[in-house]
Amino acid sequence: MKFAHDVIRRPIISERSMEVVVDKAGNEIKKYTFEVALKANKVEIKKAVEEVFGVKVAAVNTMRVNGKEKRMGRFVGKTPDWKKAIVTLAKDSKAIEFFEM
Repeated sequence: MKFAHDVIRRPIISERSMEVVVDKAGNEIKKYTFEVALKANKVEIKKAVEEVFGVKVAAVNTMRVNGKEKRMGRFVGKTPDWKKAIVTLAKDSKAIEFFEM
């Protein structure tokens, strides 16, 4: 991967992914979810997030998400596979402003 924006495709902002940003007591946990390139590894993802957002990354967890089977009448297709990364920031790092509510 050459550029940081090639590694990070888009942030995932869903109800479930926003639950890990703040716990029930209102304290920040600083876990953010991104869709990343399929061939990106944890080291590349960590460098890309630090470069783009100017934060300090403590850990990166990745998982490969299989595409779903979709139908249009009698024709069957499949959505593409993609990779999801959950990035945990260091305690002394600032929060990513993109995810703030």
